[in-house]
Amino acid sequence: MDALELSDVERAARAELPTETWDFLQGGSGAERTLAANRAQFAQCRLRPRTMVDVSTTDQRLTLLGSPLETPIGIAPMAYHQLFHPEGEVATARAAGRAGALLVAGIFASRTLESIAGAATGPLWLQLYWLRHRDALAALIARAEDAGYRALVLTVDAPRIGRRLRDARNGFAIPAHVRAVNLDPALTAASHRAGQGSSGIADHAREQFDPTLTWADLAWLRERSTLPIVLKGILTAEDARLAAEHGVDAVLVSNHGGRQLDGAPSTLAALPEVAAALPPNLPVLLDGGVRTGTDAALAIALGARAVLIGRPALWGLAADGENGVARVLELLKAELDHTLALLGRPRLTDLDPTAVTPT
Repeated sequence: MDALELSDVERAARAELPTETWDFLQGGSGAERTLAANRAQFAQCRLRPRTMVDVSTTDQRLTLLGSPLETPIGIAPMAYHQLFHPEGEVATARAAGRAGALLVAGIFASRTLESIAGAATGPLWLQLYWLRHRDALAALIARAEDAGYRALVLTVDAPRIGRRLRDARNGFAIPAHVRAVNLDPALTAASHRAGQGSSGIADHAREQFDPTLTWADLAWLRERSTLPIVLKGILTAEDARLAAEHGVDAVLVSNHGGRQLDGAPSTLAALPEVAAALPPNLPVLLDGGVRTGTDAALAIALGARAVLIGRPALWGLAADGENGVARVLELLKAELDHTLALLGRPRLTDLDPTAVTPT
């Protein structure tokens, strides 16, 4: 791909996808206020460059939960990559490995955990929803450990699915040839059919997501795995402190890409509050609205250890498979390198709140 920025990849992806699939990818919940806020908050921030600093070399490498990474820009968990390319998550995994980037595979991946792991050359984490069927969760955790996944990411902001009106208007359902292959078909059957004014995604969530999840349930998860536990969906200091008290290993500041509670804060706005509430040795990640390497630098300066991209990775996948995802990561890494140099902060550890002008 000859894309020079992610908007080029976005346009190429739009040309490849049917309208209902594009809306499923791009849409948020409700009036999509939070979806818009994720980008708007980055646009409001300004950087404070320092000069007369040796920036002949820059370094964006880091270690996260024991895994060395070439970049702090990874790929967030998303379902059904085969909606966007026949190779699905296998192509995404190969591209992440080429970039030395983290990939978080989704519980509703359309390729097996083992095939994703076989294609990966970088670290893999597995995302989980809290399903009513605990035996299905336990089986996934065991398979992930056997396949070499290095952490579990529990999504905690989805006791029920957000009101995704684009999907409801389109009557969107997952086509029969794309399936969440790591779960029993009976557990995902509802995702393949849609009723009047609803979507298969919403109907499936109502059937299978367990809304009784509380902090006490983390003990069940810890009993079944020695893998680090990351909580995805933390937006407040109160929940950040509870996460630390319950022994989680990292938190991911996320509003589900603006797809859950409409009116929730942007993730960049919530980040400083969450980071300040946690002990310094407990890593904070962020997703939601990251579209440039400069966005990544802003998030890291405000307290994140790493950021995850969602929609842009699937744009790349739709546009050009593995090479499209690789191009997305290549662009972001190059932009981050450029920002570090011109900011006069050549290493990730040089980024702190003094690099950002308060807004």
